[in-house]
Amino acid sequence: MVRGIFLAGNESALSRAVEAEIINRVEQYAAALIPNRLSGAPKNSPPDVPQRLPLDWNPSSPISTRTLVLAAENRLEHIDEAILICSPPSIRSNAEALPLSDIEIMINDHIKGWFFLVKEIAVLFSARKHGTLALVYTDISNSGKDDAADVLGPSALASFRALTQGLLTAAHSEPYTTMGFSTSDAGNETSFASFIFKSLDDIPKRSKGKLFKHGKFSFFK
Repeated sequence: MVRGIFLAGNESALSRAVEAEIINRVEQYAAALIPNRLSGAPKNSPPDVPQRLPLDWNPSSPISTRTLVLAAENRLEHIDEAILICSPPSIRSNAEALPLSDIEIMINDHIKGWFFLVKEIAVLFSARKHGTLALVYTDISNSGKDDAADVLGPSALASFRALTQGLLTAAHSEPYTTMGFSTSDAGNETSFASFIFKSLDDIPKRSKGKLFKHGKFSFFK
């Protein structure tokens, strides 16, 4: 049976590294990639990836999210692995200068949308009693005392981290597998993506509910 992989996340170096690993494994995969809609963000078109089956998604809409999951399963025939990547863009600004539109975009695209998507994937996998939900995030703190702090990115990341921890805690009572992956290595996305798929390709026993940490000393707990 062909492996059905569904990828969701924002356009980033990490999502591109994960896509490169997926392309080595399947001829086609479904993907919903959130563009950077923040003010001042470069208006770059996403790279053309022939293997990617692109899907539309409005993360702030529960109806759009339900439609997304149904569309992914229809295009793939079945979803075996849902890989969710949280690598939010930075907004380096003083609090008083934050654009209101950027605050709404960050909350809708990089916080609220994950809760809607996790719910729909859980409904699907619970009904099928099969599937792997992989939650992936970068665990990198602000750096550089001379620069304005990234005010909103870490908040979105903290929300996703808390969501992941809650799902991992509840994973043993679910009929599907939930795994978490985090990295503290900035600029080492290729190695992190390879690390993720070493676990997904051959899920080890007792990996359900585990958080796999990538870095200088990679381990899981």
